[in-house]
Amino acid sequence: MKKQIKCPHCSAIVETYKNPIPTVDIIIRYNGKFVLIKRGEPPYGLALPGGYVEYGETLETAAAREAYEETGLELENIQQFKAYSDPNRDARQHNISIVFHADGLGTPQVGSDAREVILIAPDEIDKLELAFDHKIILTEYLKIKSPTNNQ
Repeated sequence: MKKQIKCPHCSAIVETYKNPIPTVDIIIRYNGKFVLIKRGEPPYGLALPGGYVEYGETLETAAAREAYEETGLELENIQQFKAYSDPNRDARQHNISIVFHADGLGTPQVGSDAREVILIAPDEIDKLELAFDHKIILTEYLKIKSPTNNQ
């Protein structure tokens, strides 16, 4: 996204530059399954809940907000997993995603830009087409973490 630095005295543009956009994705464990959403906005498809970090928000707050907005679930035992920064991970722009994992609390329900909330067993991940690089994220997570424990 293009940013402009303006002189605080005369408003002249001093510099224009482009930086990657920070986002969060959340691997939510719920009753031994993973929570995915069917995206209601392009790019369509199945995806981990997540979205953009708002100005003034911590990454953890953004993850909890996005999880709740898209799935209706509160997060417990939230931990940072890994960052993903491939410039091609999102065709719209260069996004850097900080991925969290957590246990979901409550009853899953559709919200925000999700069309549907889906629970997927870990052994079903290989059979799915997922948006962005979310299949890679879940595959790497499964190699390291058990979906049913609180790690």
